[in-house]
Amino acid sequence: MKLVQYIFLVLMMLCLSCVQEKQAPEKQGLSIKVIEENKLVVYQVFTRLFGNTNTTNKPWGTIEENGVGKFNDFTERALQEIKNLGVTHIWYTGIPHHDVITDYTKYGISSDDPDIVKGRAGSPYAVKDYYNVNPDLAENVEQRLKEFQALIKRTHEVGLKAIIDIVPNHVARNYHSISKPEGIRDFGEDDDISVVYHVNNNFYYNPNEVFKVPVWGNGYSPLGNEKHPLKDDYFPEKPAKWTGNGSRLSQPDMNDWYETVKVNYGISPEGKKDFEDLPEGFDNENYEEHFDFWKDKTVPNSWIMFRDIALYWLDMGVDGFRYDMAEMVPVEFWSFMNSSIKMKNPNAFLLAEVYNPALYRDYIKKGKMDYLYDKVQLYDTIKSVMQGKGKTDHILPIFDDLKDIEHHMLHFLENHDEQRLASLGFAGNAKKGMPAMVVSATSTTAPTMIYFGQEVGEDGSENAGFGSSTRTSIFDYVGVPAHQRWVNNKQFDGGQLTSEEKDLRDFYKRLLNFTINSSALTRNYQDIHLYNREHVRGYSDKILSFVRWSDNEKLIIVSNFDDNNGTEFELKIPNSIIEIWKLDDAALEIEDQLYNQFNSTLKVEKGIGTIKIKLDALESFILKIK
Repeated sequence: MKLVQYIFLVLMMLCLSCVQEKQAPEKQGLSIKVIEENKLVVYQVFTRLFGNTNTTNKPWGTIEENGVGKFNDFTERALQEIKNLGVTHIWYTGIPHHDVITDYTKYGISSDDPDIVKGRAGSPYAVKDYYNVNPDLAENVEQRLKEFQALIKRTHEVGLKAIIDIVPNHVARNYHSISKPEGIRDFGEDDDISVVYHVNNNFYYNPNEVFKVPVWGNGYSPLGNEKHPLKDDYFPEKPAKWTGNGSRLSQPDMNDWYETVKVNYGISPEGKKDFEDLPEGFDNENYEEHFDFWKDKTVPNSWIMFRDIALYWLDMGVDGFRYDMAEMVPVEFWSFMNSSIKMKNPNAFLLAEVYNPALYRDYIKKGKMDYLYDKVQLYDTIKSVMQGKGKTDHILPIFDDLKDIEHHMLHFLENHDEQRLASLGFAGNAKKGMPAMVVSATSTTAPTMIYFGQEVGEDGSENAGFGSSTRTSIFDYVGVPAHQRWVNNKQFDGGQLTSEEKDLRDFYKRLLNFTINSSALTRNYQDIHLYNREHVRGYSDKILSFVRWSDNEKLIIVSNFDDNNGTEFELKIPNSIIEIWKLDDAALEIEDQLYNQFNSTLKVEKGIGTIKIKLDALESFILKIK
């Protein structure tokens, strides 16, 4: 879910401070402290869309009309092909039971009101029951949790780790768990609804006011123009709760997150924290110390509820979590939550959506996050370069600014919130993502993430109902055409892909597999771009180059972002790198690691290296010194 406004977030910022953790990677001269032995690659898949082979794509279509994918579609073959792409972790998006319009009342599941549901299939970030899974995804709804557990087992058997979403900032407006374990209470079940705020209330209230459905505008109506027995511009909620994005209005705007309610973490409307601060310098302590700190502390009830949810899913076999809009929840909670998770599974993969660079170090160091989205810096900048608006010169300052936390900044070019690379709103051509993907995947020690269908050039142009095209819908039942051609009637062999789509997937497979097997990419980095901009004729602001190295691998990476023109120049390797690499004057063989079709020579003379480079439009080389 994207950040729409910071109404309530501003208050929470009182809880934060910018500090650093001793375990973060450090620059020592040009050296980066290694964290993992190998790079990690996350494959995000929108679970209900992955195995859907229906191509009807009727706007606002029902589950019967447009189809839906199931847990069982992730066969051993499908998962093995994902792993073979060069993937280490799979993020199953949309797992916890969220609001849907499909009728499951015969299974004891209450109907959801379209006046508070986005789309027909519902938002995966309006979770209705954290102790079960989306019934859409099961062949047998009554056995849906067992089907999910079987999926986790299959995932592990092929050697992949499984990640799911947790959304601590908000829950569905009609949250009600029918699956919670004995002794677990529902959110809001014990709240004092006569007051706006109490430290142990799960929600914020407007006492004596009733919730009103937003006034719809711009021709929008829930479910389009279809009639529905619950579609009546009314949802019973008294007193009205504050909305997920922080709106305090009893009648939120249609652009607010009206389908959700804000969770209270013990911060009063005035910004007062009703919980303890972490001690000065505690950001430098490990998760065991954080866990010990909270052991004897009284914390708000919502903290305990979400910790219990996370531990429940760990017991199910889940290997980690992606946290939606983590910056809207106080960092002290994350210290409590993530240290509890790490005590149970030290290798748990914890990824957070944080968009404010001023908060990055807090959420990594105090909040004990493993990884954050590198969205507003690397993604936004590289997108501008791909669109021909920005220069590659603008990429380098990002690496310098984040050098102390670079390992923790997950890189991506697509996810469920962002426009598809191939969409007209982004690049209009999936091939324009090739040099950007090389840079994104090889420039730091951080994990790389791709979104299902990205590797075959999906353009997200279907009009599914709620929302707009350019992004594959997360709110409706829809087919994903390019991805479906790879699925090939559930053979998962790419049998229906075009030749261009096959070539693109081959590129991703080569690149990602190289990254997870390269020792140099987990260690040292230095740019050579500015040096070449100054000293090399023909080297432009559409080129980017840098070097990576370890004790047994030396790489020179160069990418051409120009989609119209190839280029030729003599790339120079400065003396500072030649000295670190301990290269004498000589002619050294080098070979491209992507396609093994470019063989050349690194000529070292008087302490300066030169390579004759000829790059086609949108071409990249990962050159390894033999």
